[in-house]
Amino acid sequence: MADITQNTRVAVLGAGAWGTALALLLATAGAAVTLWSRRPEHARQVQTDRENRDYLPGVILPENLGVTFRPAEAVRNTELAVVALPSKALVETLAVFPKAPAYLSATKGLHFVEHGLLRMSQEIAKLSGVKRVAAISGPNHAEEVGRFLPAAAVVASEDESLAVWVQQLFSGPSFRVYSSSDLAGVELGGALKNVIALAAGMVDGLGLGDNTKAALITRGLREIVRFGVAMGGQEATFYGLSGLGDLVGTATSKLSRNREAGERLVRGATLAGLEAQKQVVEGIYTVKAVHQWAEEQGQDLPITRAVYQVVHQGESPLKAVSSLMERESKPE
Repeated sequence: MADITQNTRVAVLGAGAWGTALALLLATAGAAVTLWSRRPEHARQVQTDRENRDYLPGVILPENLGVTFRPAEAVRNTELAVVALPSKALVETLAVFPKAPAYLSATKGLHFVEHGLLRMSQEIAKLSGVKRVAAISGPNHAEEVGRFLPAAAVVASEDESLAVWVQQLFSGPSFRVYSSSDLAGVELGGALKNVIALAAGMVDGLGLGDNTKAALITRGLREIVRFGVAMGGQEATFYGLSGLGDLVGTATSKLSRNREAGERLVRGATLAGLEAQKQVVEGIYTVKAVHQWAEEQGQDLPITRAVYQVVHQGESPLKAVSSLMERESKPE
């Protein structure tokens, strides 16, 4: 791995917890990494202190990991740009950057556009005009990856050589990376699991127990598969790291922002409060996009609909759970 990664120039766009953890993995393996933060004061703090106190406190960054707030400086002479931006800000933010030779999307989200949905890799390709785009997904909490606890992920691209190259760049003693050609499936699984995680947090907040949560996760996976296949993903992909793996990790972990957000909603948090917090809750944007798509396409996604009603329409979480339980009986 060292021969491949050593001195490879990589820009990581987005200095949140996940972007910082990915930058740390690459820099530790010997890559020349530049981490971009949108806030000058934050970039200076991380560069000087060698620690991202706002998003990944307690993790010391190596000296070969540079930090900047200047877009042109971030991608100068880069071979790969890793996009770790919030989905809601991706298009607007990426528009100010010079073009990179290749991109890796580390953003798990979807955008609703007229008569359809766009995945983040599609947004990146559309905006940049670059065809060499990949995506990374899996059960990867930044707090654990940044501390080199064992984890696995999958990198997908329609360009097999790009997927394999990125796989080799990121693979290391604590981070096992698989490759895939199912770019749609990998991105869709990573995006929709955040919706199910919001529902899992609501179950936790209501104190409904393990049986309820296990049933929710199981039926949630079925909903992810139905949605993902309809959107062009391969069914087998959703039983892998970016589907089932990420779903289990996000719906059950105390580190999951989406699960925690669902629990907080039950306890009185507002949508405005969730949107205003420092760490982005991707599920609140994804559920809106997927619900709009399902309504337009006539697709039945009952958990997505229930979560949308709670998050965006102020429905009672307990009433939403009751509506799911009272649905017409059918074969599994």
